[in-house]
Amino acid sequence: QVQLVESGGGLVQAGGSLRLSCAASGIRFSIYNMGWYRQAPGKQRELVAIIAAGGSTNYADSVKGRFTVSRDNAKNAVYLQMNSLKPEDTAVYYCNARSVVAPGRDAYWGQGTQVTVSS
Repeated sequence: QVQLVESGGGLVQAGGSLRLSCAASGIRFSIYNMGWYRQAPGKQRELVAIIAAGGSTNYADSVKGRFTVSRDNAKNAVYLQMNSLKPEDTAVYYCNARSVVAPGRDAYWGQGTQVTVSS
């Protein structure tokens, strides 16, 4: 059974920091591209950051220079360090796992963690 469990969300003032974690189980973590997405009320889910199985990263323009994605294959975990948070970063943040071998078939989502940034 595949599980992605996010943690680390919460309420923070603008300019503050949060670190999200996603613990994966039931998958061969090292062959999965891991992503963070977010969905604000009334908006579509959008990509925040991706870290490939090989370690390369990609970020949405809106978070470049403020957010950092990392992974620890030994712990089957992916992280999102969020600095200089803005009210517009308020959203539910979701962890996504997509296998390199069969990305259309082997793709999973976590349940999400709420991030609220107050002005």
